[in-house]
Amino acid sequence: MVDALVKAIVLAAGEGTRLRPITESRPKSMIPILCRPIIDWHLGNLLKAGVEEVYVVVGHMKEHVVKYIESRGYSGVKIVDQGELRGTGDAIIKASERIGYGEDVLVVYADIFLEEWGIYRRLVEESGYFIVGVEVPKPEDYGVIYVKDQYLYRVVEKPQKPESNIVNAGIYKLNTGDILENRDLPVSPRGEIEATDLVTKIASRRAVRVLAYGKKWVDVGKPWHVIDVNKVALDSISGEVRGEVKDPVYIKNKSRVYIGENSTIYPFTTIEGPVYIGERVEVGPNAYIRPYSVICSGSKIGFSVEVKESVLFENVHAHHLAYIGDSVICENVNLGAGTVLANLRHDNATVKMTIKGVREDTGRLKLGAIIGAGVKTGVNVSIMPGVKIGSNTWILPGVVVYRDVPSNSIYPPREKIVY
Repeated sequence: MVDALVKAIVLAAGEGTRLRPITESRPKSMIPILCRPIIDWHLGNLLKAGVEEVYVVVGHMKEHVVKYIESRGYSGVKIVDQGELRGTGDAIIKASERIGYGEDVLVVYADIFLEEWGIYRRLVEESGYFIVGVEVPKPEDYGVIYVKDQYLYRVVEKPQKPESNIVNAGIYKLNTGDILENRDLPVSPRGEIEATDLVTKIASRRAVRVLAYGKKWVDVGKPWHVIDVNKVALDSISGEVRGEVKDPVYIKNKSRVYIGENSTIYPFTTIEGPVYIGERVEVGPNAYIRPYSVICSGSKIGFSVEVKESVLFENVHAHHLAYIGDSVICENVNLGAGTVLANLRHDNATVKMTIKGVREDTGRLKLGAIIGAGVKTGVNVSIMPGVKIGSNTWILPGVVVYRDVPSNSIYPPREKIVY
């Protein structure tokens, strides 16, 4: 381990409204990547890189983060309660006040994921101030980095006509002294204190180098990004079977299939890697798990159920005759027999999804449903591409769902249900 005097701030307080219904039951920093919360990937890699203390700023659903960190038993990880959620800049300032003046710190957004984590060690070992930049195809969706002689000039959030494809990757190396000396910041048009405004202000007085990150990078900001980020992680897995496989089972690309402890794969099941199956999962008999699928602990995928490029959180039950395509299913969901999560339009157009009341083009030819926690579907339910089902909702039998369904509801609405 590097003998360093560097601390870290992990920003995990945000509400994640664009990720709903996923963030109705958990903060976005607890979204699972290969069944492991995204924040845990940051904590493990920061400590491995030689960071001596990590300050996690919590806010929305903070009890989930605190409980998880306590269960992991990390030494050197401390909690900072942001209180009122006033933006990422405010969160950095709150953590810096806790750390004290004059300390070098890495600042990391908890909702980003890296294909390769060695950049943390590099930032620990190198002196000076840094902002990490990454090249993306649609920079207008992010904070664009403007560079002058290899140093940061400013960061502009979501410009209509960006001058480059290099955007803010959500990783900085700064000093708490400069953070605290520049804490007097204006409120942005969306009513928050922005981290980018803080870094831009520091860059006007200090030399902040732009460090390029050349590997895959995912900002988990919208529901379909949960599929994207798990796909990146699956590309790096090594196969291992810790559970029980009851032959005959066909496993393709076995070196890229992970089956967790106390999980059982029943006969006549086909699994095509890369696939990650967590602990205490039951699959089969006669199930089909296709590439880039993640099935987390306590889930049951039964007879003639097909899962394709989807992420299933904890305790998802689909016992028989279901199709789950390019979808995200949150915890404690039960899909009735014959439930189909369709993932492709007849016209082969890209799938649209409603985000905060606005229809957005996801850019994906195939995208199924986003299903919140505690949802139940009746038999023979069909859910069309790009539909979101809010948490704790019931979908009645024999229904075709074309548009989003709100949380805590019954669809279609009925004054009285008689069985």
